[in-house]
Amino acid sequence: MAEITIRNLRKEFGDFTAVQSSSFKIEDGEFFMLLGPSGCGKTTTLRMIAGLELPSSGEIKIDGEEVAQKPASQRDIAFVFQMFALYPHMNVRKNLSYPLVSQGMPRVQVRAKVAEVAKILGIEAILEKPIGCLSGGDRQRVALGRAIVRNPKAFMMDEPLGALDAEFREHMAVELRALHDRMGATTVYVTHDQLEAMRMGDKIVVMNRGTIEQFGKPQDIYDKPATMFVADFIGSPSMNFLRFHGNVERGTTSVKLHHQPLAIPEMREPFEGDMVFGVRPEHVRLTDSGGYRGQVKATEYLGTTQIVTLNTALGVIKARTASGQVARVGETVGLEFDGKTVTLFDNQTGRALRSDLNEGVLAHG
Repeated sequence: MAEITIRNLRKEFGDFTAVQSSSFKIEDGEFFMLLGPSGCGKTTTLRMIAGLELPSSGEIKIDGEEVAQKPASQRDIAFVFQMFALYPHMNVRKNLSYPLVSQGMPRVQVRAKVAEVAKILGIEAILEKPIGCLSGGDRQRVALGRAIVRNPKAFMMDEPLGALDAEFREHMAVELRALHDRMGATTVYVTHDQLEAMRMGDKIVVMNRGTIEQFGKPQDIYDKPATMFVADFIGSPSMNFLRFHGNVERGTTSVKLHHQPLAIPEMREPFEGDMVFGVRPEHVRLTDSGGYRGQVKATEYLGTTQIVTLNTALGVIKARTASGQVARVGETVGLEFDGKTVTLFDNQTGRALRSDLNEGVLAHG
């Protein structure tokens, strides 16, 4: 398999810049996610790694070899598309065989390799079936098999589960991750689904408008968002934001929101100006005596938990609490926040103010 290094990668389409000076490293054997909303540059980045698009500038190294200006045929990369891209006039066996036959592999070896891949994917029983008779899940397995059969250095996957219904998509996500682990493959996977990225990825690059907002492990990105965009994009419900103007000194461990002191992580650098107090819904606790107050606006029952929406002096807050906790619409309750779970942001730039968030975060320029 392969280690992939991206340095200052840039792609321009006329006056439009789709990807702006991206840099990151994909370790050998990693399941690596490119995550972001539509139009953020994630698919363009994937296509440049695969050789389907040539970059305007920058470096792409696969196993230490510079390949930025080489065509896809010279990169030993397998691509899996959202819409499967299978040959409808061929049956399953011939679809799996085609990449090997086109390379001139002897027929005996082709049959052995196809049998091996079919066993891995559990599709031995459908090898002779035409593509048109297959379910969406089986078509996806065949598309994966056609990529696997070549034993490439790396797999590029562009929203491969996007055409499946929600329930089967979750099932295939588990299967795909298990397949990756068995093969020890290097996989680069594009998705707009933050739950899919968090569930499957070893590392995640979060992109927005052609730039990298944050790069790191799923838990680090969730717990320590580097920007307000990341905090808002990842999490359901997303992070709560309360805007205020304040002055924090080096070593400060609390701020005042509507005249009430609330704990924050220790500040490494002083800051004065418009700030945002960010806290995840599961880190908001409803109490009888909390100094910061909110009025219950709505409740949403989710089984073991509930989402409570509250109006406060500085904006709306959502809290995720146990479903057994009583929260009546219209009543006023106290709110408490654990300072260790809070993130402060610069309201103007959207960047987190905690210096311990810098690890794994890449500059945009």
